[in-house]
Amino acid sequence: MKEAALRRAEAARPEIGMNAPAGPACGRAIRKDFPILKRRVHGRRLVYLDNAATTQKPKAVLDALTRYYETTNAHVHRGLFALSEEATERYEGVRRRVAEFVGGVDPRGVVFTRNATEGLNLVASAWGRKNLKPGDEVLLTEMEHHSNLVPWIVAARETGAALKYVPVLDDGTLDMAALPRLLTNRTRVAAVTLASNVLGTVNPVAEITEEAHKRGAVVVVDGVQAVPHFPVDVKALGCDFFAFSAHKMLGPTGVGVLCAKPDLLERMEPYQTGGGMIREVHPDHATWAEIPWRFEAGTPNIADVAAFEAALDYLDALGMANVLARERELTRYALERLRELGFLKLFGPEGVENRLGVLSMHDEKIHPHDLGTVLDRYGVAIRAGHHCAQPLMRRLGVVATARASLYVYNDRDDVDMLVEALKGARKYFGHPVS
Repeated sequence: MKEAALRRAEAARPEIGMNAPAGPACGRAIRKDFPILKRRVHGRRLVYLDNAATTQKPKAVLDALTRYYETTNAHVHRGLFALSEEATERYEGVRRRVAEFVGGVDPRGVVFTRNATEGLNLVASAWGRKNLKPGDEVLLTEMEHHSNLVPWIVAARETGAALKYVPVLDDGTLDMAALPRLLTNRTRVAAVTLASNVLGTVNPVAEITEEAHKRGAVVVVDGVQAVPHFPVDVKALGCDFFAFSAHKMLGPTGVGVLCAKPDLLERMEPYQTGGGMIREVHPDHATWAEIPWRFEAGTPNIADVAAFEAALDYLDALGMANVLARERELTRYALERLRELGFLKLFGPEGVENRLGVLSMHDEKIHPHDLGTVLDRYGVAIRAGHHCAQPLMRRLGVVATARASLYVYNDRDDVDMLVEALKGARKYFGHPVS
């Protein structure tokens, strides 16, 4: 299947094939595939640097969405007519495609959700609330996104379990030396992000999983910031649950993926109920469909799932190893340029080997919200705020940060424009840069 997908992608986009150059020009070569990047904002070229929030979509994805509605639109799993059968095969084919993309997991453990947040809530509700009890412990980290934190806060409150946290060191990495004392025989769940949406830090999840499993704990991984940026093998990580989102990897919004070990899903009750997830319904009881469908109640987001396949094809044509190499090169350049300014505090690991292109910064003279507003006048789109990571903000000693995040269509020109805009903001607020 993957070979066929590569042929489709390369035939459609020969300019982004596996042998595409990895140098600074690659962002410009790719950018033409993204219609929105032709926009001008406040009279300037759009420099889109909010990729950790959501990515832009190549024309191949937009065309796939339109093509589905024009040729195949029907409900899945229920109709006996041609359109429905084609839609069902397309939908289930993408499920198999997704399973392959993240290391060849069992497709029976691939659940489509609205986003990674829903997938993580599914685990905390359907597994956590059933299995946690007073005295149990849930191990989290100080860098978790609220989506992999708040569901466990709620689950712990409802079950009497206790929450513990792996600290974040000053260099933006986890305090792995604390892990042996934090993981105990009472630890039932370890929930950890593979890559931080604030620091860009890539965490040693395989090591954490191995240690957690020794204590009999289940491991839940937020992979939403990782899967778009480097090759991810969920089986090699060894975790029990792994969630990510299509919209952060060139795909449509409204599609999330929860990869789970099938034997765990088999023992879980549905998170939501209704149509499509049942086997039989009687006036006083119901039985559930097989996995993964018992966790996909109601009409799924069929069209956007179908278009997600085009995003996977596009990334496969680039090659995820190439995506990582290009991002590291650009991140290295961006860190050098930002450090040269001298007035920014940058958060996260210093080198690029253990981080992604997420660049959180703080200017003590300008509030991040004000900075983001001024940068927009230069056509530069960044994110300003707590990034759904308030405990981490407190650990860093700030209320918020300004965050620029890189992806495949960015290049050095974008970084240079960011630096120019940061200097311009300083001048605007009366703090000129020499």
